[in-house]
Amino acid sequence: MSSDTPTLDLPIEGMTCAACATRLEKVLSKVPGVAEAAVNFATERASVALSPGSQMVDLAGEVAAAVHRAGFSVGQDKPPTATETAEAMRAPWELWLSIVLSLPLLAPMLVMPFGVNVELPALWQWLLATPVQLVAGARFYKGAWAALRAGGANMDVLVALGTSAAYGLSLWLWAQGHGGHHLYFESAAVVITLILLGKWLEARAKRQTGEAIRALQALKPATARVRRGDEEVELPLEQVRPGDLVVVRPGERIAVDGVVEAGDSETDEALLTGESLPQAKHAGSRVIGGSVNGSGLLVVKTGAVGAASTLSRIVALVQSAQGRKPAVQKRVDQISAVFVPVVVVIAVLTLLGWGLARGDWAAAVVHAVSVLVIACPCALGLATPAAIMVGLGAAARRGILIRDPDVLDVAPKVRVVAFDKTGTLTEGHPQLQALAPALGQTRDAALSVAAALQRGSEHPLARAVLAAAEGLPVVAAEALRAHAGRGMAGHVAGRDWRLGSTRWMQELGVDLSSLQDATAQAEQAGHSQSWLACLQPTPHVVALLAFGDALKPGSKDAIAALHAVGLRTVLLSGDHRAAAARVAAELGIDEVEAEVLPEHKAARIEALRASLKAQGEAVAMVGDGVNDAPALAAADLGIAMGGGTDVAQQAAGLTLMRGDPRGVPLALQVARFTEAKIRQNLFWAFAYNAVGLPLAAFGLANPMLAGAAMAASSVSVVTSALWLRRKIARLA
Repeated sequence: MSSDTPTLDLPIEGMTCAACATRLEKVLSKVPGVAEAAVNFATERASVALSPGSQMVDLAGEVAAAVHRAGFSVGQDKPPTATETAEAMRAPWELWLSIVLSLPLLAPMLVMPFGVNVELPALWQWLLATPVQLVAGARFYKGAWAALRAGGANMDVLVALGTSAAYGLSLWLWAQGHGGHHLYFESAAVVITLILLGKWLEARAKRQTGEAIRALQALKPATARVRRGDEEVELPLEQVRPGDLVVVRPGERIAVDGVVEAGDSETDEALLTGESLPQAKHAGSRVIGGSVNGSGLLVVKTGAVGAASTLSRIVALVQSAQGRKPAVQKRVDQISAVFVPVVVVIAVLTLLGWGLARGDWAAAVVHAVSVLVIACPCALGLATPAAIMVGLGAAARRGILIRDPDVLDVAPKVRVVAFDKTGTLTEGHPQLQALAPALGQTRDAALSVAAALQRGSEHPLARAVLAAAEGLPVVAAEALRAHAGRGMAGHVAGRDWRLGSTRWMQELGVDLSSLQDATAQAEQAGHSQSWLACLQPTPHVVALLAFGDALKPGSKDAIAALHAVGLRTVLLSGDHRAAAARVAAELGIDEVEAEVLPEHKAARIEALRASLKAQGEAVAMVGDGVNDAPALAAADLGIAMGGGTDVAQQAAGLTLMRGDPRGVPLALQVARFTEAKIRQNLFWAFAYNAVGLPLAAFGLANPMLAGAAMAASSVSVVTSALWLRRKIARLA
């Protein structure tokens, strides 16, 4: 699904296995007005993308009706309260009923190896097993009926068939005069108990996989203290509007995104950006809602609240990414869709094989029951989404936002990482270090014209020019035009001016030789260069502007970390060759390409991709500006710096909230760990069924062992995914 496609996101109740999710996807995809549907069994949510022209309000009712027809229901879309969470973690009464009634049935089997032969009468076995089968096990019958009525089959069908067969066989044998020792009431009851236990443990583990998102949601205060005239009024957060002045006392959590109007303090943004150090805040500083104020009182002018706030966008982005399916999950879903019917066929063949070969139809039924019970698509359905939920949630806690889960598949293949320079490896706040006027020109006059051309621009060099020109008279420029990757053009005081790169001056036919000495000095210092030229009466140079930009503290460590794992680094910069070469040499970057226009950056990335594709390898691009967006989109993996533009972040599959280059190797490592966990989980899920089904079919696993194995498979997959959280937390 495209991130800008109108999407209806719904919580779904009643799914019991991956086959349910696959069936619901098919049902929702057939609703008129739905372009695409994705249902995630682990998150228990459905994302429905609308077709062009469809109305969200009109479609919501039809989608809800389709969910109901499929045998499920739409839940309440709100974070659970502490009481609800505690209640969900408790064992349900059906499980306690099953345990209490199943233990007397299981006890004779447990003491038999010690030579104690205790046999419950058939009547007592029936009295104990029937409430388990018909009351505690009612959920399986309801789920099976809903699935079959909707034309599908799921785990409930397998459990209902298997336990009903064991229970029915016991009734038939009892009617034939067999004693309690020859009945299978205990198998049916214990299987239901074990599966209920497994589903409860699975639900507890699944809840833990979403802890990262719930922790982020919990950062949002319910109220804010708003200044109204001379008074401070505590209002629900929903009533706070942009422009309101919010008072934040020391130690309180900041309720809104905004700009500090008054006060000096520091904020803890660790849970939002992964930055462990407090961030100093003063008048004019931006603050993020959800961060914790330090020792000073702050007055914050509200910039964004609700869904527009940084915290809400982070939560929405991570939830969206968790709900989307990587390519490997789509292939697993195709297998899950046919899994249950195939298992039923294998069970029938097992029944016929044992019955016809041995003539012992009672034993044949028991073996068929084992096949039905041991096979479950739950582990397959949970393997990928459980790892994704944990991986993406833990990454978000470290300030790494993964927009697209396919990033997890690409990251291990990355062999080349290309970087933009300004704002990515450098601070992005260059200063005008020198201005050399041509013969007959003055510094102040040239700087005044340059400032006129740059007024209104958000480019880092433009801000540096305007800062240097503060206090000088600056006239208004007319007919301003930005030339991407080249510079600015405009009319100032009735003359036609150009301010931009060396390449552009050469294209315009401007002779730069008169400032050759100043050029050499700027190159030796590694400064970026821009030229001011006037085109009237003929093109001629007016001044050379030299800019310097400090490297980010983590840039050198980031490049060293990438080299340590065998990756090649490339610097793609639109800056002057000498400035780019100085940065590359200082950081140890392998390859430099300077004076690259934005469209050529994308072409260079495409060329790198083509050279690596034959080996099944990939290229990543790291950038922060509007001019990096084409290259970010062209790369196999686009990585945007959090302090950069929204355009760059939209074009990238991964965003580093801290804007620290050291996040690049960390993000690649997190993605590799998550992808490895997905593959590990899938291996064990497939291995479980590959081993379990033959054992059951050949009579080497009784129904109770099959039930225990079935329950353990799902729990083990989710528990394995939870280990990923610890592994990511330990990363440096």
